[in-house]
Amino acid sequence: MAINLSVNLNKVALLRNSRGHDNPSPKVAARACLDNGAYGVTLHWRHDNRHTRMGDVRDLRAICRERGAEMNLEGDDREELIALAIELDVTQFTLVPVKPGEITSDHGWDLPRQHDQIAPILARLNDRGIRTAIFMDPVPEAMAHAARAGAQRVEIYTEPYAAAWNTPDREREFERLRDTARACVAAGMKVNAGHDLDLRNTPRIARDIPEIIEVSIGHALIADALYLGFAETVRRYARACRGEECDAPTTR
Repeated sequence: MAINLSVNLNKVALLRNSRGHDNPSPKVAARACLDNGAYGVTLHWRHDNRHTRMGDVRDLRAICRERGAEMNLEGDDREELIALAIELDVTQFTLVPVKPGEITSDHGWDLPRQHDQIAPILARLNDRGIRTAIFMDPVPEAMAHAARAGAQRVEIYTEPYAAAWNTPDREREFERLRDTARACVAAGMKVNAGHDLDLRNTPRIARDIPEIIEVSIGHALIADALYLGFAETVRRYARACRGEECDAPTTR
């Protein structure tokens, strides 16, 4: 079974912001993703507007609605973000913990300790018919706590799996990811995954962890597009999500 590919376009917005104009355009990139095999698009809107801005979320939601594609909005528990998700009726909202000064998301919610922080938000979004997911570390025992918090899905943090790809820990981290996905399903939820997935490590997930039904991939895809071209890169990642081995660019 193919995994649904949601392309995170934050890095397109980051590059645009560095120049101060409107090129490259997240809107153009979103259409190219959907034209070349992506299931949907993802944006993580941070409070400092370092890449994605509110206007980008509105623009891409309109494109996804027009195309019948999924719009996955990620972010923390601040009110302006939750209110925007409800206003735009995004397809999926992925609640991600944020710590001051982090370069990128690098940890999941600490449950059950943070249950009271996130459960009301999940209930509010669920009541509006928005699919909810929460970002969690690959810890099988924590999945029951995620279900009790009200999440419909868990996005498993895959950086440990990706970082171990060329190390002796590769099989151990794969098994931890697999066991977490199984525990998630056993707890009554569905499974997403994301962080540092690429053309090398995604096909095995697609082939060997059928519980994972969606991945969000951003940094590696945008980086590969510098060498391969944007449309071709999206097509290769879509094939990787079907379990096909795809040539990856040499970066060293």
